[in-house]
Amino acid sequence: MCRTSYRSMRIDILSLFPESLESPFECSIVGRAIESKIVDINFHNLRDYSSSNYKQTDDYPYGGGPGMVMMIEPIFKCVEVLKAQRDYDEIIYFTPDGNLLNQPSANRYSGSKNLMLLCGHYKGVDQRVRDHLITKEISIGDYVLSGGELAAAVFCDSIIRLIPNALGDLSSALTDSFQDDLLEPPIYTRPKSFNGWDIPNVLLSGDHNKIDSWRDKMSELKTKERRSKLI
Repeated sequence: MCRTSYRSMRIDILSLFPESLESPFECSIVGRAIESKIVDINFHNLRDYSSSNYKQTDDYPYGGGPGMVMMIEPIFKCVEVLKAQRDYDEIIYFTPDGNLLNQPSANRYSGSKNLMLLCGHYKGVDQRVRDHLITKEISIGDYVLSGGELAAAVFCDSIIRLIPNALGDLSSALTDSFQDDLLEPPIYTRPKSFNGWDIPNVLLSGDHNKIDSWRDKMSELKTKERRSKLI
């Protein structure tokens, strides 16, 4: 996937398995943002930058031990090619020991012009990549995935939906959980009664001041119960 027309944001994703990332970017909000030229997503196969006849991109770790390590050379070559074409706000590597992705950081990254994302695999990348090429390291949680592609998809979704015009109603994103350090209050839709389960009467009152007050109260209660550290 490669589009050269102007977009408000460009994201370049470096991966050994770029085909695994196609589907998450083809539907829903992200898919519409790409179609509307709000964001430009470009995938780069690191195997294309290998100097090996067999397109080798990994090798055994120095010092021994289990697993394989992604080699620096293909990554370096790809990064250098892309950096020669444009300036990047950040070059991001997804790793369990990175800074935890949260809503404030998603808000911050959503204002970027150009981002480069590196997806690790196997035991990870040669440490020299992290020391000399990467500008930010991000984790999406305290667990380990088979590769960074899913983390990249999560990251992209979290920031693209915040770009102006990506959502039909920007205020929808501004009322999401964590935007004001509170969890979103309970939400309901039709029918107003189902299986004997009714929605709160205040939501039917038409009094927007009372409704806003109820929502604020519910957000605070929910946050105290589930994420008390946010308060």
